Amino acid sequence: MLSNKEIVCPEQLIKLAKTKGPIKVVIVNAGKAVSIESTKQAVEEGLIDPIFIGDQKIIEGIAKDINWDISNFEIINEPIENNTAPIAAEMASEGKVKIIVKGHIHTDILMKAVLKRDLNLIGKKRLSHVWHMTLDKDDKPFIITDGALNVLPKLETKMHILKNSVDFAKRIGINKPKVSVLSATEEVLESVPSSLDAKELTDRAKKEGIDADVFGPMAFDNSVSEKAAQIKGINNAVAGKTDILLVPNVEAGNGLVKMMIYFMGACAAGVVVGGKVPVVITSRADSAPARLASIAAAIVAL
Repeated sequence: MLSNKEIVCPEQLIKLAKTKGPIKVVIVNAGKAVSIESTKQAVEEGLIDPIFIGDQKIIEGIAKDINWDISNFEIINEPIENNTAPIAAEMASEGKVKIIVKGHIHTDILMKAVLKRDLNLIGKKRLSHVWHMTLDKDDKPFIITDGALNVLPKLETKMHILKNSVDFAKRIGINKPKVSVLSATEEVLESVPSSLDAKELTDRAKKEGIDADVFGPMAFDNSVSEKAAQIKGINNAVAGKTDILLVPNVEAGNGLVKMMIYFMGACAAGVVVGGKVPVVITSRADSAPARLASIAAAIVAL
């Protein structure tokens, strides 16, 4: 059942990022081959000008192994993994870098450093994570949010997640995105809390004039399949045509994304948006093409 399909980076995302690059980025705890390889690809694509933080000997050794001369790039020697994140966050706070890219470090350690109030990397908006999902190099993107950062978001946080995802969608060329607020049902049921939130989000999106078609509650099948929506008699602007899937909790989003990766060979470009700088927090198991796509997505999100 697991897919053997080669994961490919979407060309349109790279093209959009190239219009803004090269951007100064910091690679946090960069001492793993996949981090160096994806950084090399991003440099070769003209997307970034990297600064490496980590064990300098290891970083230089990996670069040598892949025949990449990194002598022109800054390396901040910090062999202790958990010390690399505060250095990166401070650099972003001072405007020395525009994007933070997670290397081989736990997400909670990195985000704890980013969220320090005195660094002013977060403003009035709540940070949230978006996944830009594609299957082929020229595939239409599908956005899933939030499958990595906000664990069990309350209604107010979901409004921030909604607004952040709509803003990201517009930046990748979806002028009026269609947003499905996911639940396990199309009915508003007291016994299904996510359906109540979905209805409230739909109403608030209209009230606040968000420039997107927002509808919920919607089940997954009716969100992505026009046929399924027609069979069930569901008729609205979002049914079967979803651009953004707003999930009720991190487990739902994470599961959907990982299933698309491992069963379908999808390229998952993940980035934290809503703050002063985008933060790339791909999984440590992600492939180099997915990491390259995530860097491109972060540049587009600027």
